[in-house]
Amino acid sequence: MSACTNGLSRVVSVSLLLLLLSFFFSLSSACSNGNCQMLESCSSATDCVPGLYCGNCPAIGRTKPICTRGQATMPTSIINGLPFNKYTWLMTHNAFSNANQPPLPGVQRLTFFNQEDTVTNQLRNGVRGLMLDMYDFNDDIWLCHSLRGQCFNFTAFQPAINTLREVEAFLTQNPTEIVTIIIEDYVHRPKGLSTLFANAGLDKYWFPVSKMPKRGEDWPTVTDMVQENHRLLVFTSVAAKEDEEGVAYQWRYIVENECEYQSQTGDPGVKRGSCPNRKESQPLNSKSSSLFLMNYFPTFPVEKDACKEHSAPLAEMVGTCLKSAGNRMPNFLAVNFYMRSDGGGVFEVLDRMNGPVICGCETLAACQPEAAFGSCKNVTLQTRAPDMDSTAGTYSGSVQFSRSLAAVAYSPNTILVLCFSWLPLLVFLL
Repeated sequence: MSACTNGLSRVVSVSLLLLLLSFFFSLSSACSNGNCQMLESCSSATDCVPGLYCGNCPAIGRTKPICTRGQATMPTSIINGLPFNKYTWLMTHNAFSNANQPPLPGVQRLTFFNQEDTVTNQLRNGVRGLMLDMYDFNDDIWLCHSLRGQCFNFTAFQPAINTLREVEAFLTQNPTEIVTIIIEDYVHRPKGLSTLFANAGLDKYWFPVSKMPKRGEDWPTVTDMVQENHRLLVFTSVAAKEDEEGVAYQWRYIVENECEYQSQTGDPGVKRGSCPNRKESQPLNSKSSSLFLMNYFPTFPVEKDACKEHSAPLAEMVGTCLKSAGNRMPNFLAVNFYMRSDGGGVFEVLDRMNGPVICGCETLAACQPEAAFGSCKNVTLQTRAPDMDSTAGTYSGSVQFSRSLAAVAYSPNTILVLCFSWLPLLVFLL
């Protein structure tokens, strides 16, 4: 009996030793310490190279974390000097609706959230378009995610001037960057918007309505816009304000598809294979407007589903909208939870939207500065991180969130984003 016991002990000991050796070997062979490239496994916030974070996507069954892209490469950092409408820019839907923005004192916020970091951090990570909902509230102009044209305590986020000052600081610190703001406008006070932007110090960057193309012509080049310091484009949903305040009426300059996609959970919206224009917009293939805004977000924002929707379904919808617009590439891609994906996400799709238009290549990564159109580098499509050191147009942010429903880790020079429930009330019940 004792001999059998001793033999069993030796077998167990050897098995444990082999298991430990296997474990340590796997650790030694895995990337770490900031060397992990996109799609490679990671286990800590510092494993991935700059521009990537360590996260997972349980919505598609990917529970083990991998290095995931978290920043855009600015197309102008590779091919500069083209008309503004030849590029595709990342836009955040309800950019102000940050799950981590504290509610008003003593008030439980009851509204949907669409983003997970500040506007400053969005801009640092390559966002160049902001959708903002502005309301008269508390004798001021506030950003609210509300309904029926009225802002309430439980739908209010903050005075709009706070966010506009973030934009002003970014434009001042980055003198070659251009930002677009689209306002869902519920401001009724006379000269409310023009006064607001002037008070935020943004009038010095204002792109004048008089210089905007009215018949579908090309916009000025980005080089000219920077030289003239016309680096802020602002559009409103109220037609009268173009004459009254010099704020461009959105539907005179931009065509736009229907706002929501139909998610796999049955959310109403645009169906797969269909990309109709919004009722306020001209047809997507209209030649009278030279900017095209592609919306890609559901009616009800769900953080945990965004990583799935920002992969193959997004790329497919871009192709659908491209055809609906007569092979015209969108100039803005508007999304919720812009960093969530199963790898390259929104950023990879943006590269594949910009590449064919600005250099004739399949992706932006294949473009070569000062090379002939169609002269492309051989690249493996997004299996490695974008080059964050050789181009001046890339930024890294640093924001840390407080609650989590899934394990997602970001390195210090990128972003830490943790999941929130889309049901706002649950935030206050945790």
